Amino acid sequence: MRWSPFLGISLIVALLSLLLFKIFPLKSLYSTPQNFQRLFTVEELAIYNGSDPSLPIFLGIIGSVFDVSKGKSHYGVGDGYNHFAGRDASRAFVSGNFTGDGLTDSLHGLSSAEVKSIVDWRDFYFRTYTEGNPTKYLKGAEAKAARGAQLMEKQKNEEAKLPSCNSRWSQEEGSEVWCDDGYPRLVQRPEQIALTGKMSKRCACFKEDDLGQPGLEVYEGCDYLAKTCRL
Repeated sequence: MRWSPFLGISLIVALLSLLLFKIFPLKSLYSTPQNFQRLFTVEELAIYNGSDPSLPIFLGIIGSVFDVSKGKSHYGVGDGYNHFAGRDASRAFVSGNFTGDGLTDSLHGLSSAEVKSIVDWRDFYFRTYTEGNPTKYLKGAEAKAARGAQLMEKQKNEEAKLPSCNSRWSQEEGSEVWCDDGYPRLVQRPEQIALTGKMSKRCACFKEDDLGQPGLEVYEGCDYLAKTCRL
């Protein structure tokens, strides 16, 4: 009997199909979202808000969906984090607004540092819970967060060149800053504009020969060559 090449191909296809079925079995619509390929609409995701005990609890953040059912004592109805269940409320992770318009997935207007904080929260869920598939929205947020991380590293390196002032506070005496070596001055932190959208200042110590640099600010009520300033 002559062996048919078509029979051999059919046998290989059948074996591959059986292998793929074992590796990727079919799942029902309401199964745990491990390796799922579907995309949720707002209405579909809302079904998994913990109100139906027969369904898992899902949480969305920056376009990814996580099964947080094992944390139902936190995400169940009436529990502390239930406002995150059944929706993507990414913005609330940094805004702290857990009502109304605050529970939204919009990151519009957030700084790179704030977006990085949300991505860090997503990483927490990635480590702790079952994850679904990321979206293009997540990729954009991760890129912005990466830019925030770069700016924070740049700011850290720049500020390491100038020692920070010592500081303390007491109810009796209020605030006080001082330098062990040098004189306290307020200096701007330019990277903060890109990170938070706001300019901020910090106290740094400067040698006497460097006090004539532009942009250095003497604390109000503090002598020009004072090493300690009470605020």
